[in-house]
Amino acid sequence: MLKRLSRKIGLTQSELKISLFVILVFLFGLIYKVFFIQNDIIPYQNFDYSDEDEKFFSSDKDTSLINYQKSDDKEVDYKQEVLDFNTRSFDNIQKKTLPAEKSINLNTAKFEELVNLPGIGEKTAQNIIEYRKQHKRFGNINELLSVKGIGEAKLAKIKKYIFID
Repeated sequence: MLKRLSRKIGLTQSELKISLFVILVFLFGLIYKVFFIQNDIIPYQNFDYSDEDEKFFSSDKDTSLINYQKSDDKEVDYKQEVLDFNTRSFDNIQKKTLPAEKSINLNTAKFEELVNLPGIGEKTAQNIIEYRKQHKRFGNINELLSVKGIGEAKLAKIKKYIFID
């Protein structure tokens, strides 16, 4: 029966089963609401908020709150505020020391030398070394574009520090 019905309607059997299920659940919910739930209407209640309003409007006269709320007059060093909440120690962070121009031979450079290049991290340095091992050596500086993690912009940054022997 479901096969014939699904062919007539143009739905798969799964879609038809789901549709019938949704329709049955809707009908059961409608029947339950009509016959078993009493529709007692809750009368409108008028609440008196005059006490809360009085507290709110009296706060305008309180000068301590007004002085506290005016933060536009203060100049805040936001960088220092962020650092005050940061628990990380910045004393032991090592900054990269840029190498001299044309000082790193791409075919013989060690991992530590490559990491000191601007924009080159540990992963990219490792990718350069792996590429060099696979292809035996670099023939041209532009071959770095084939290394994962190096694009035109990064190559432009490091081009003045590297050479090929």
